[in-house]
Amino acid sequence: MKICSVCQTSYSSAQEACPQCGHQVTRKNGFASFAPALEDRQEGFKADFYETYAHLESSHFWFRARGRLITWALSKYVPRMRSFLEIGCGTGYILSQVAAAFPKAGLLGSEMFSSGLRFAASRLPGVEFVQMDARDIPFEDEFEAIGAFDVIEHIGADTTVLQRMYRSLKPGGIMLLTVPQHQWLWSQVDEYSCHVRRYDAADLHRKVEAAGFSILRSTSFVSLLLPAMMISRGAKKERRGDTSETAELAVPKPLNVLFGFLMWLEYVLIKAGVSFPVGASRLLIARKASG
Repeated sequence: MKICSVCQTSYSSAQEACPQCGHQVTRKNGFASFAPALEDRQEGFKADFYETYAHLESSHFWFRARGRLITWALSKYVPRMRSFLEIGCGTGYILSQVAAAFPKAGLLGSEMFSSGLRFAASRLPGVEFVQMDARDIPFEDEFEAIGAFDVIEHIGADTTVLQRMYRSLKPGGIMLLTVPQHQWLWSQVDEYSCHVRRYDAADLHRKVEAAGFSILRSTSFVSLLLPAMMISRGAKKERRGDTSETAELAVPKPLNVLFGFLMWLEYVLIKAGVSFPVGASRLLIARKASG
């Protein structure tokens, strides 16, 4: 079901206009725009990152490893998934992997900036994309699974986002999150990336459960590489060099291969049931109540 942003009436997603007040979602840059004012403010994320990510994601060890972990989690916890919403889909890299794993599922990608959706739509021409505010997801009981991958750390009102994700899921639906972890890893890279916070497990679990979810699995990842990451960030502080996220993503090819192998090993262990207590990131899978 859609939720009208004007009168809050719930109505069929197949309908273009609200049957109660007649409001119809406008289109901007070729996409349905549920929150055009948010895009105009240009806050929470640097829109120029999209082009950088579009060129890096398919070959960079971290993006590849995260995508592999996410598609495995969906296959395990929602094996016959028919509907999926990705919040903050960026250039569509994760969504393209979900599409390959679930060719019959109805997919919806969302972003706050339509500039990112242009990359996603070119990558996945058969998928629907919308511009919206994650704090005001305009759906109710609509999706079997929802994912937000390295998104909610950009948003001050993260608890509101979790509540809206809960509302948007069908009863028994599955939510997947990935977030950056450990506030003691905070650096200028986080500031440049427009992060509001890095999470610890207890705080994330508390917020997820307060939104109504039951946690099914929670594990750190980027755990085997945590010492290397700590050394790298410490060295950058000493040098006062380029602290941008794009600089941190620039990994020499031999290291990219080595780090990719270590992340694959980590993936195998997580699949086998190992939950890492510490790591630069955290994966969490939770379920909405069935009744």
